[in-house]
Amino acid sequence: MLNIIPIPAFNDNYIWLLHNKNHAVVIDPGDAQPVIDALEENHLTLSAILITHHHDDHIGGVAELLDYASPIVYAPKYETFAFKHIALAENDVVDLPEIGVSFRVMWLPGHTLGHIAYYNDQLLFCGDTLFSAGCGRLFEGTPEQMLRSLNQLKRLNSATKVYCTHEYTAKNIAFALTLEPDNQALISRQAIVERLRSQQLPSLPSTIELELQINPFLRCNQTTIWQNFQAKTGDELAVFTAIRALRNHY
Repeated sequence: MLNIIPIPAFNDNYIWLLHNKNHAVVIDPGDAQPVIDALEENHLTLSAILITHHHDDHIGGVAELLDYASPIVYAPKYETFAFKHIALAENDVVDLPEIGVSFRVMWLPGHTLGHIAYYNDQLLFCGDTLFSAGCGRLFEGTPEQMLRSLNQLKRLNSATKVYCTHEYTAKNIAFALTLEPDNQALISRQAIVERLRSQQLPSLPSTIELELQINPFLRCNQTTIWQNFQAKTGDELAVFTAIRALRNHY
């Protein structure tokens, strides 16, 4: 049976740890020590590391973890890394037999040009591309690239659980409500997230189905979105570009 544990890091990162009570895989370990602590507390052997993109808060712990356990590292072929790794491209498959899971790779340029996600019919590890009720900043890609990437994620199985790497949900919902103040799914989700965070519990995972109801960046073709900020057009790319700029300063 697969267990998925969020390991908090820095101010708001999550390093995801997948394990079967013996072996473990971690995703985007920006910091090694909390990973090592979790491995030792649960008596786990680290078999692999999956990387979504090159930002330091996602790879900063890799070198130390390689010294600690010699795991196999997988990372996007579209970016450059100093550590030894297996380079992955769109539609590659990552088999992780130690924990009984495999993932397909999806290339999602936008946050960075080489960003990838790992997914199967049940799980999506999407790094900083998709957040609950939000999406990543465009540090390298264009709005067109990011919108195309998000639209790829919209087509996944609606029951897919979404594991992103930052606890931004509460603020994302507050922003989303400025665009859709009457969205009942958003209002309900805000109450749930407030309760979870008051108990210091993560707001994640989400699901594709939920994100299609609450995430403005997946809803740019909704009339309510573009009318509420008085856009001159309902063009999906124009709306996305405008609300992403608004979110940058929210």
